[in-house]
Amino acid sequence: MSTQPVIILTGATNGIGRLAAFDLARSGARLGILARSEQKAEAVREEIEQRVPGAAADIFLADLSLLSDVRRVGQEIAAYYPQINVLINNAGLHAFSQRVTSEGLAEMTAVNYLAPWVLTNALRDKLLASAPARIVTVASRASLQVRHFDPMIDLTETANFTRRESGPLYGRSKLLDVMFTQELGRQLAGTGVAVTCCCPGFNATGLGRELPFSGFLEKALSRLNIGNPQHGADTIVKLAVDPNFADITGGYFAAKTMKPLECPQLGRGEAIQRELWEVTANLIGSKI
Repeated sequence: MSTQPVIILTGATNGIGRLAAFDLARSGARLGILARSEQKAEAVREEIEQRVPGAAADIFLADLSLLSDVRRVGQEIAAYYPQINVLINNAGLHAFSQRVTSEGLAEMTAVNYLAPWVLTNALRDKLLASAPARIVTVASRASLQVRHFDPMIDLTETANFTRRESGPLYGRSKLLDVMFTQELGRQLAGTGVAVTCCCPGFNATGLGRELPFSGFLEKALSRLNIGNPQHGADTIVKLAVDPNFADITGGYFAAKTMKPLECPQLGRGEAIQRELWEVTANLIGSKI
């Protein structure tokens, strides 16, 4: 087995993922960048090679809103590397209006939760064989906005929503990520694969990209040093490579302080998390 760790990262073409990619390359890892845009991915790879001489990064292309495409690229990645040491599910989307994918799913649910589930499942055997290994998923304390939750209904909900209503729906997708992390942590306990998630904090970079005033808001917040995306990137990197997190599984951590967080009450507990897992597996099986 190679001594150079391999880290797979989604959402590396902008925001906290892009910054995390630079730091992970500095740690000595070989990066596998999963992106939808080849042009953006190539630009990030070139910047990594410029900033970190000798660094290596590979590009894999997929549309994370389509589960069949996620499974396809997951199989491609698993076949490409003899080992995979870390998987980072970072890519995310805050949609301000409903968009339904060709597979009949809400795009925000597909990208934020179902895609990490499918990708993790596709790489699970390779991660187990490469242990010690880690799985890191970016969640959010926006999950605290959720007021009701029913896995059987919510995973397939495609009703229209307003910009104001989008917040709790985004939060729900991130609640699913926390629940997924904790159930997977139980499943992989004792295997040498650590499973964690984090809230990256409020980040100005890429904030509300679909809003007409997002560019102005991002520049204004950056000038005021509010929502520094480096804090989120640092959190991801620590969970991915810091020895202090090598043996923690099922943990949920806050940005900057790395303080342990609890799963919000609606998604807390083994029974509801196991139910979500089973409903998700059945749904994915019906779609792909």
